[in-house]
Amino acid sequence: MLSASTPLPPGRGSAAGPGQGQRRDSLPACWLLALAGLLALYLPTFYDALQEVWGREEQAHGPIILGVSLWLLYRNWPAMMAAGTGSGDGRLARGASWGWPLLAMGLLSYFLGRVLNIQFIEMFSFPCTVLAVLLLLQGPAALRVQWFPLFFMLFMLPLPGPFVDTLTMPMKMAVSWCAEHILFAAGYPIARSGVVLQVGQYQLLVADACAGLHTLFTLEALGLLYLNIVRHGSFLRNVGLALLIVPISFTANIIRVMTLTLITYHFGDAAGQGFLHGFAGMVLFISALLLIIGVDTLLRGAVRRRSAAASRSTT
Repeated sequence: MLSASTPLPPGRGSAAGPGQGQRRDSLPACWLLALAGLLALYLPTFYDALQEVWGREEQAHGPIILGVSLWLLYRNWPAMMAAGTGSGDGRLARGASWGWPLLAMGLLSYFLGRVLNIQFIEMFSFPCTVLAVLLLLQGPAALRVQWFPLFFMLFMLPLPGPFVDTLTMPMKMAVSWCAEHILFAAGYPIARSGVVLQVGQYQLLVADACAGLHTLFTLEALGLLYLNIVRHGSFLRNVGLALLIVPISFTANIIRVMTLTLITYHFGDAAGQGFLHGFAGMVLFISALLLIIGVDTLLRGAVRRRSAAASRSTT
C-alpha cells in the first residue's frame, strides 16, 4: 500500500492520459484565439449598427437582444463545458467536423454583407459564426446547451424593408380599429380614418414604432425569453404559452396606442409627443410582461386541475 507521501508511478493513478495535459493547456488558447477573431470581425459591425440601424426607434431593441444573448451564452457556459466532456473521465469531446462548412457560410455572409453594405446579411453571419466556433471547439453538445441564445440572437437582426412594409400596414389597421372601438365604447369622442385616429381636436397617426412588425418582433422575443427563464416542466403549458405570445403582443400594442391616445386627449399634443410618449413605450413592455405572467398563471391552474382530475380518475 502506498502512503500519502509516496509518489505515484508515472502513468498510473493519474486522471490525464498521455498527451491529455497538453490538450487541456491548449484549450484556453483556442478559445482566446476564437474570441479575438470574433471581436476583430464584429466590433465594427455592431458599431455601425449602433450608428445606423439600432439608432432608430423601431430597432432600438437590437443591442438589448445582443446583450441578453451574450449573457445567456455566459450563463450556460459551465453546462456546455460539462456536456462537452467525454465519457465522464474528463476528456474533451471531439469537435464536430460539420462546423467547418458552417464557419465558411458565416464568413462568406459576413464579407458579402460588409462589401455590399447589407446589414441583415452581415449581422446574420454572427450567430452562424459563433455556432460554428462552438461546434468546432466543443462538439454537438454545445448546440444542445446553447441553442436558445443563438436562436435568440436572430431577433436583433434588422428585418428587410419590403417584408416589414407588407406586414406592418395590416397590423397598424387592426390595432387602430381595436383602439378606436374600445375607446368609443368607453365614451371618448374618437373616430378613425385608416391608421389616423381623431380624438377630440387632436389627430394621431399610428406609426410603425407603435404597432408595427418590429414591435411585435420585440414582444415575441420577450415572451420566448420568459419561457426560457422559467423553464416549465409541463409540455402543455410551454406550448400553450408559446402559441399565445402572438395575441398577447397584439394586445400590448393596442394598450400602447390607447395609452398615447388618452395622454394626448387629456394632456395635449405636447405631452403625447414628449416624455409621456416614451412612457407609453414602457407601458407596452410592462403590459406585455404582465399579460404573459397572467396567462402563464391561468395555464398553471389549468395544468394543476388536469393533473388533479387525472389522479382522481386513477384512484
